Amino acid sequence: MKKHYDVLVVGAGASGIGVGILLKQMGCESFRLIDRGKIGESFRRWPKEMRFITPSFPSQGFGQTDLNAVAPKTSPGYTLNQEHPTGEDYAEYLELLVNHYELPVTTDLEVKEVTKLESGLFELTTSKGTITSTFIIWAAGEYQYPDWDVFPGAELCIHNSQIQSWGEMEDDDYIIIGGYESGLDAVYQLNQYHKKSRLLARTSTWKLDSSDPSTILSPYTFNRIRESLPDRRIKIFEHHTVQSVSRKNDIYFVQTSEGEEFTTSTPPILATGFKGSTSIISHLFDSGSHGEPLVNNQDESTQCEGLFLCGPELRHDSHVFCFIYKFRQRFPVVAEAIGSQLNLDLDILDLYKKESFYLDDLTDCGERCEC
Repeated sequence: MKKHYDVLVVGAGASGIGVGILLKQMGCESFRLIDRGKIGESFRRWPKEMRFITPSFPSQGFGQTDLNAVAPKTSPGYTLNQEHPTGEDYAEYLELLVNHYELPVTTDLEVKEVTKLESGLFELTTSKGTITSTFIIWAAGEYQYPDWDVFPGAELCIHNSQIQSWGEMEDDDYIIIGGYESGLDAVYQLNQYHKKSRLLARTSTWKLDSSDPSTILSPYTFNRIRESLPDRRIKIFEHHTVQSVSRKNDIYFVQTSEGEEFTTSTPPILATGFKGSTSIISHLFDSGSHGEPLVNNQDESTQCEGLFLCGPELRHDSHVFCFIYKFRQRFPVVAEAIGSQLNLDLDILDLYKKESFYLDDLTDCGERCEC
């Protein structure tokens, strides 16, 4: 591997590979994708039962590709023959793309530190030496960075991202903290293995009046839960905000701000989200009111020129790009910003516009993302 690149893409998951394909098609000869694990590492770490909540199937008749595709004219649904792929299966799709497009990827290379030099270059200290680059596209995702700072005693819990298989859970009764997709998926999976569970949900996501799938429960998850409730192994406690978790004599005590206490003999399962990988380089981003990394209209850090954000952490005001079919719309925006400075071929962007992969106007993206 060289010591300097025009562009370094940090992360070889859905966002990194998606934008990497575009760089390759634009004729960028000095770029590389790096990942601290394997290709699609975050997907490989999903519990084996976890599946995509967004459906995968080819639908070229309307010009819109598979919702979970990261490159035009590709379809995980067609390739994998699955409508709701597992993480391991989706990693296979990503690996096929890397091989097909002959992307330059280095795996098992962890970024320890990123510094902006006086020369304007970026210096990355990694587990295997130092690399410099003119531009960085940060596409390292969220899943490998659980948020433990949600309340006192959270460290006593098991984060849902630490579970390899719900079938390996040996006890018969669990408390789940968190009422979004991860929490509801947890109680569904435990029920499949005939385990009892109590879900403590601060927000009733299945009752919100919204069309934005970033804030409400997906129909896929909602229907699975509805079909599971008659089994009477799932109990849902709405509007319960957990304040703390403590342990005494091998019993866990879960206190809520509503004044209730729940006890369990097993560590509660934490399904309250992730910090995100930008926490590693927070000194290179300004933060918004909710702690989100701030970017300009080209998805470039408002603080650090040449550093671009790509993936599920991307936010523009109230617009959340947490799903693949949302954040992939920004691939051409980032590629065009970098490509215009490197004199790359921008004609490929026309294909992305044609395939409905492109979103450059943020004024109405809330409606356009949800249609």
